[in-house]
Amino acid sequence: MKFIAATCLAGSLVLAGCAAPTDTPSSSSSTSPKTGATAGGTGPKVAGSAAPVYPRDALSPLSSSEAHSQSVVTLAPPADMWDRIRRGFKMPNLESDLVRDREQWYASRPDYIQRMTERSNKYMFHIVEELERRNMPTELALLPYIESAFNPQAVSSARAAGMWQFMPATGTDFDLKQNIFRDDRRDVLASTRAALDYLQKLYGMFGDWQLALAAYNWGEGSVSRAIAKNQRAGLPTTYSDLNMPAETRLYVPKLQAVKNIVANPQAFNAELPLIANHPYFQTVTLTRDLDVELAAKLADVRIEDFRALNPAAHKPVLIAAGTPQILLPWDNAAVFQRNFDAYSQGQYASWTAWVVPNTMTVADAAQRSGMSESDLRAMNNVPPRMLIKAGSTLIVPRGARVKEDVAAVVADGGHLSFQPEIVNRRTTVKAGRNDSVASIARRYKLAPSNVAEWNDVKPNHAFKRGYSVVVYLPVRAAPAARVGAGVAVARGHAAAASSKRGGAPAQASTARGKNVVKVPAGGKQQVVREKRGGTPSKKKR
Repeated sequence: MKFIAATCLAGSLVLAGCAAPTDTPSSSSSTSPKTGATAGGTGPKVAGSAAPVYPRDALSPLSSSEAHSQSVVTLAPPADMWDRIRRGFKMPNLESDLVRDREQWYASRPDYIQRMTERSNKYMFHIVEELERRNMPTELALLPYIESAFNPQAVSSARAAGMWQFMPATGTDFDLKQNIFRDDRRDVLASTRAALDYLQKLYGMFGDWQLALAAYNWGEGSVSRAIAKNQRAGLPTTYSDLNMPAETRLYVPKLQAVKNIVANPQAFNAELPLIANHPYFQTVTLTRDLDVELAAKLADVRIEDFRALNPAAHKPVLIAAGTPQILLPWDNAAVFQRNFDAYSQGQYASWTAWVVPNTMTVADAAQRSGMSESDLRAMNNVPPRMLIKAGSTLIVPRGARVKEDVAAVVADGGHLSFQPEIVNRRTTVKAGRNDSVASIARRYKLAPSNVAEWNDVKPNHAFKRGYSVVVYLPVRAAPAARVGAGVAVARGHAAAASSKRGGAPAQASTARGKNVVKVPAGGKQQVVREKRGGTPSKKKR
């Protein structure tokens, strides 16, 4: 009985405590001895004891929408990059026969999948990091598989370059530098930034990732016109409903097929190589102009691996003013810095930049730079039959006396421009009635003294009708795009030597390639004295 009474008394005390008014301090409330906060962690941080806060209104049950969590945090980290990519899939799936066709195409080429996935090992972590930072779908990390098979040196027939395949004009629109020293369309960091900027812009325009991808491949203007055409016809405007070129029609199905293989490789008997979930490379600041081969040596990496991480630098030298940082494998960055600081075996760079002061021939430029003509052409990609225009920048050997690195203004604005050489070709024209040295000179815009000397006559000489008059007529070289295309440039002089009133049509009397005199554009005509009946002394070019 005593035990039961004690129990009842304790119960009544508990009930009395629960019914205490809200403005009465409770003896059961406690205060954190260190912070002064209430035990629940939500009260104000005040010294001493504080009164607990109780709800004043009537309690009501939570609705299902209010109880729904906004996000679920996965406690286990991704096992590898493939797992991390799968967790970030956000784009709606495309279901079509074209997707099935592309799945079979990739699944039947395991060696191709192996090569391109292994190649992506160097870049995938950085791309996924950027996508997650921007809250973009991680399917987009697979887009370089479609664009370039993750080859940063890839160049299409339409001149798109890099693993994201930027056209020159689009690259310029997104601040990708393109000059003689570097092409940022190939740069890992710069091209990824530009590609994601562009994709975000396209998604903002169309509000649909599939249409954004179509615009990335086909152009936003083309997609906008296709949508407008369907709207006028009262047709749907989804990706599958638009009338597109075959390449764009297959573009999203290709990406969807790769996504499906990554999502479930076992279903396609595909084996994805391990790509660890940590950075592959880190950036290293470049403080001096540096040969590419020396940079790879100091970092203790193969030259192929160095170029794979720094594909934008397409010359044998890295210009510090234009390439402020390089990428190196994570563990090799410290090795490079240590070896760079300790290097004492001569110059860091054996090449430098030279701005051509005036328009000149390749032979003159080679002589002034201390190179052979063939080496200068190969180093700077100078096409045949072209003059180097004033203001152009050439890569030339760096002498031992040169202490300064290439200036920033040259590194940023370095360009190489050409103009066709003027080729003076020996031609004979038939004199007309009353033709003279002066009339022939006027007709072909030549100096009378040159015409007289070429024909071994006096400047006031009058030619008999039908006489073969020797003249050297200028013929422009073939444009650079046509060099090596098999176009017979010698035939181009016929139009330049067309007849005028009172004269007979010009006729070529020499074999192709003979009797050629080259002078810079705008230069003076060169007089070539030739004995009558003799053979030309100029070598064939």
